[in-house]
Amino acid sequence: MTQFSIVVPTLNESENIDLLLTRLFKLDYSPDVFEVIFVDDGSNDGTPEKIRTWQNHANIHLVERQEKPDLTASILAGVAIANSNVIVVMDADLSHPTERLSAVVTPVINGDYDVAIGSRYISGGSTENWPLHRRILSRAGSWLARPLCDVNDATSGFFAFRRELAKTISSNAQGYKFLLELLMANQGKLRVTEIPIRFRDRTHGTSKLSFSHQRSYLQRLMTLAGGTVSLNTASRFAVVGLFGVVIDAFVFQWMISREAGLALAHFISFFIAATVNYSLNSKWAFREHHAGYLQWHQFGRFLTVGAFALLLRGGVLALLVYVWHIPPLLAIFPAIVATAVVNYLGSAFYVFPGEKNLPSPDIRWRIAAIGIVLFILLLRLVYFGLAQLIPDETYYWQYAQHMDLSFYDHPPMVAWLIWLGTAILGHNEFGVRIGALLCGLVSMGYLYALAQNLYDKSSAMRAVLLLAILPLGFASGLLMTPDAPLVAAWAATLYYMERALVAGQRTAWFGMGLAFGLGLLSKYTLGLLGIAALVFVIIDPTARRWLKRPHPYLAATLACVLFSPVIIWNLQNDWASFAFQSTRLLDDGYDFAVHNLILYITILLTPAGLLATALALLSRNSQDENLFQHRRRLFVQVSTGVPLLIFLTLSTFDLPKFHWTGPVWLAVLPTIAWMIGQKNHLSTMAKHLQAAWRPTIVTCIFSYAFVLHYVVLGIPGIPYHLFTEHYFWRETAQQIEQITQDVRNKTGQEPIVVGMSKWSVASALYFYNHQQSNLDIRSRNLFGDSGAMYDYWLPSQQPTNRPIIQVGMQPINLDKIRKGDQIKQMLNQPGDIEYSVIERYGTPVRRVYYRVSQGFKGVGLPGM
Repeated sequence: MTQFSIVVPTLNESENIDLLLTRLFKLDYSPDVFEVIFVDDGSNDGTPEKIRTWQNHANIHLVERQEKPDLTASILAGVAIANSNVIVVMDADLSHPTERLSAVVTPVINGDYDVAIGSRYISGGSTENWPLHRRILSRAGSWLARPLCDVNDATSGFFAFRRELAKTISSNAQGYKFLLELLMANQGKLRVTEIPIRFRDRTHGTSKLSFSHQRSYLQRLMTLAGGTVSLNTASRFAVVGLFGVVIDAFVFQWMISREAGLALAHFISFFIAATVNYSLNSKWAFREHHAGYLQWHQFGRFLTVGAFALLLRGGVLALLVYVWHIPPLLAIFPAIVATAVVNYLGSAFYVFPGEKNLPSPDIRWRIAAIGIVLFILLLRLVYFGLAQLIPDETYYWQYAQHMDLSFYDHPPMVAWLIWLGTAILGHNEFGVRIGALLCGLVSMGYLYALAQNLYDKSSAMRAVLLLAILPLGFASGLLMTPDAPLVAAWAATLYYMERALVAGQRTAWFGMGLAFGLGLLSKYTLGLLGIAALVFVIIDPTARRWLKRPHPYLAATLACVLFSPVIIWNLQNDWASFAFQSTRLLDDGYDFAVHNLILYITILLTPAGLLATALALLSRNSQDENLFQHRRRLFVQVSTGVPLLIFLTLSTFDLPKFHWTGPVWLAVLPTIAWMIGQKNHLSTMAKHLQAAWRPTIVTCIFSYAFVLHYVVLGIPGIPYHLFTEHYFWRETAQQIEQITQDVRNKTGQEPIVVGMSKWSVASALYFYNHQQSNLDIRSRNLFGDSGAMYDYWLPSQQPTNRPIIQVGMQPINLDKIRKGDQIKQMLNQPGDIEYSVIERYGTPVRRVYYRVSQGFKGVGLPGM
């Protein structure tokens, strides 16, 4: 009885037939166990004749196809005449090792797996004698397919499968990657294993792989992912797009010539071109997927994609004009081209998606996750060097100018990252923020690994999507504050915690100690995760065994060694940082603020995220829950609940900061991501939450892109001064430089500029004046109030007759300090409080308040 059939597609392989069959018949199989079915695609080198010379063997068959050569069609033709229920596919060129045939086919014959793949890209597999470009192309093809099918070598040509699975292959299937078609047609239903093989390049004949095969593979891959992608739609889209470029550029240049302004010209030209493009795309480029009349849901999707492309294009345009100094009339062309891909992919996958043979919802979520995360990363990349620094970032830049083992109000990691970034990229927004961008990538990587360990690959991809679009993740991946390395370290610590406490891996304790130590160097808040780990160990009987082993104590020792710079700095400075952190909560007295905390959490998570978090944390133990699922749920609840409980307790008597709980939610994101993909036994609340995520994602992305475009280029019709009191410090510094120069000219003395806030005003002026370095800038600690690190860098000023220029964001900042002292009493001949309107490219953006005095009497002197 034939146990398996080997299907061998051929095209001009006459030199390899004898060698292949000789090797097959040398294997430890009797001839009646297997059959070899050659399917020839029109060879002209005598391949069919060579096969016929072997047909005295009853188990060798030949099928000669007359149609256009196609590997998928050839395999299906061979399957159609097979006499067994197990099919093996392999190439005729001897690149697939016949000695591994048994290892590949046995798992399917035994019924353990539905598909067994001879893999080059797992441990033990390799590729020999291939040129570099072939290796790169093969790796890239497998890597591109991995989001769709959970195998390492989806482009392998050596695999075994159950015969009935061939019936699920789409009638539209074509190309040379039959395995990919097989996996995608049965997504989530197959038991798949990969067997390592050593792939060798052919020694006879020539490869049939061409550029057209690669293009067809990419096209088919995108079609399987749910996109309307074909050579016809792409070419028609290109023609429409070219017409749109002409309209776009013409209107833009006409408006620029009328001095309309960069933002207004770019908005109007885009909207006119986009309207024309939609009409042509819906009726021509994607006409097969359009109903022939206006569909509001489709038009709404078009507007969504268009808005994203518009707001991204504004960043590209600003980068070209303001950073690279390309004239606007030329910059508009690369800006249009740079965002055309957003429009095309958005149209192909979202506006006009394929309606036949749509992939499963799970695959659609995966594709959405990839597209959205890439867009978010692109948005960050375009804007992170364009948007001016917020005062917090300039303060931490000041850290990097006064490098030390630690600092009064924060550990040193943020300073170290800024120092490294500015050493490479310079003292600009790019240099300051590159660390945040990299920390964001680290956070995504560790969260993906954590979610995959807790649930599955699809949940992991959705977890990264949530991190990218929720405010808690987007801000930490863009702004260079201590939260950027904290979130990265928190995600890393969670990953190693799960590996150590749930999976029981001893080596994970080293990673946990390393991540925990680096996290403490970022922000003391990470210590809450250490408390959560201890609580889990106490509650969970399996994890409790670690208390009797050395690994946790060695991990704690490693964390302490890494944290030692902070300890040394505090030892040298009378434990100032520890004292500040331990007393800051009680400085302002009692203030019940649980409601504020809930509001802040709602903003960080969005309302949908808050409800999903509550549902995840309050879920109960089900009867069919196994031990791993129980421990997984406990891990998530403890890792999230313990830090949250501490913050809730603190908020009963003190007002928390807006961002404090941000990293706490990393532990629950994998569970929320898993809940999004569930289909069965859903409560009404869970169904509503699943539906709410789509508008939530769109709203979040639009909000980020809108705000970034607003602060860089502006939004036509929306004035700046509504909420920019803490922003536009570059222009403010230029105005203060002018005021200082006027005072310098009048008095003949060098004024002292005092930023009337704890550190934000002074730091922002410092950063945007550091290239000129013509201002003597101090913080409000000059008047005896707290200035955080300015108390160390620039202690209180002695009495002086030099002019004093106070600078503040509000008039009240210039008259009083926290101690309640009247500042006027410390000044000689204080002038009236004045303000200056700050303009950016001729548009008013904010006010800055200042007062000029003729000297400083000092702090706490008699007669004051």
